Amino acid sequence: MSKPLQQLSRDLDAACAAWTAALGNGGAAGVDEVSAVESMSDSGLVAVTDAVAQLVRDGQALLSRTAAEVARRSPVELGREGLAKKRGFLNPAHLVAASTGGRASEAAKLIAVGADTAPRRALSGEQLPPTNPHVAAALTAGAISVDAAGAITGMLRRVAPRAAAGAVDGMERILAERATDLPFDLLLRVIREAEARLDQDGVAPREEELRADRSLTIRQDSTGMVRLTARLDPETAAPVKAAIEAIVTHGIRTERPGNGSAGNAMDDADGPVIADMRSIPQRQADALAMIARHVIGCHRVPAAPATTMVVRVNLDTLTDGLGHGRIDGLDHPVSAGTIRRMAATAGIIPAVLGTDSVPLDLGRTARGFTAAQRIALNERDGGCACCGIDVGYTEAHHILWWMRDTGPTNLNNGVLLCPPCHARIHQDGWDIRVIDGQVWFIPPPHIDPTRKPRLGGRARFELPQAVPAA
Repeated sequence: MSKPLQQLSRDLDAACAAWTAALGNGGAAGVDEVSAVESMSDSGLVAVTDAVAQLVRDGQALLSRTAAEVARRSPVELGREGLAKKRGFLNPAHLVAASTGGRASEAAKLIAVGADTAPRRALSGEQLPPTNPHVAAALTAGAISVDAAGAITGMLRRVAPRAAAGAVDGMERILAERATDLPFDLLLRVIREAEARLDQDGVAPREEELRADRSLTIRQDSTGMVRLTARLDPETAAPVKAAIEAIVTHGIRTERPGNGSAGNAMDDADGPVIADMRSIPQRQADALAMIARHVIGCHRVPAAPATTMVVRVNLDTLTDGLGHGRIDGLDHPVSAGTIRRMAATAGIIPAVLGTDSVPLDLGRTARGFTAAQRIALNERDGGCACCGIDVGYTEAHHILWWMRDTGPTNLNNGVLLCPPCHARIHQDGWDIRVIDGQVWFIPPPHIDPTRKPRLGGRARFELPQAVPAA
């Protein structure tokens, strides 16, 4: 049996063993599949899920290799003699899609990943390493998915003509490592940053393409509802997103326990008199309407805190106009020219990294974190330090409680957390430590008996400042 099939066979054996162990009592023979799954313990169900997921990853990796070989045997220059056309298909993607039962676009991704991670042949017949060896190694080991591999190799393919080979190789190694433990959405954020690092001159042209593609359509459907569909480039979207989230976040914060939301709202004069039952999408729609009413005639600002956009940029980038930065709440990097243009707009704080302009440690003179401290915390944590959600949905919390532990209100004792993560951390008994400017989460013994610390914050979600070359 060939090595790839041996790996799949081992995966299948592991999945069967996990399934049997999860059922207990000899595997509950004769029980149908639905009843069997429902009877599993929590730990058994997770073990089965992990084992089946590993089987799927290794199967997809092998499928990408065979799909790439189908494409290699179906070159355009062979015409009807190519494998795909001989089998009656328009192109190799359609042939692979017929096998998988999926879309041709998904099959095309399999082909591309397979081509980028398969060993190559020189004209002399000598075997050469894959185009992307680090991604290939992680994919072959079953450590990353085809989706993750495709996102990385696709970006590297775009920047390869304009980036130094050593820099590309070093970045590929880092991205392959990050892909093993980051959720896919957070990996995409890291990949966007990597593309901006590797292709500094390409950030501004990509912005122009996005800006040219911006649109907003307004139409009324048959039910009377008006549909707004918008596609906005980062510069256009930033103030819209910031203004809407400021109103929504303000409303949510006034409802938290202790602000009149628990039980009788009249117990706290700062809370709402009537409980707000709107969903987040409903609140965002109402916030947009509030902003529009204000523009067309309202003489008072909507009931929300002052709205601030934070644009983050290195001092050298701001000075010489070369490089890129970020707008808080948006994943796509923006060019130095855009940052300079936005910095002239009211309500924007240019967070120039590496300067000391505001005293950020307050000791115990105040309980709440200041706006300046929150900006500094977001620079370190990148939103929720645990899950990475946008900073607009987070609050600054004391690691050592202000009242119970007499914890100070400073950066080493502060962390940005969204309410769900904050609740889980307290309920499950996680510890948090800030060491050398990095946030570490220490699991309780019932989750990890070894209590191995897990890196959080921006250090986990984003690239290091210096990426070593190959």
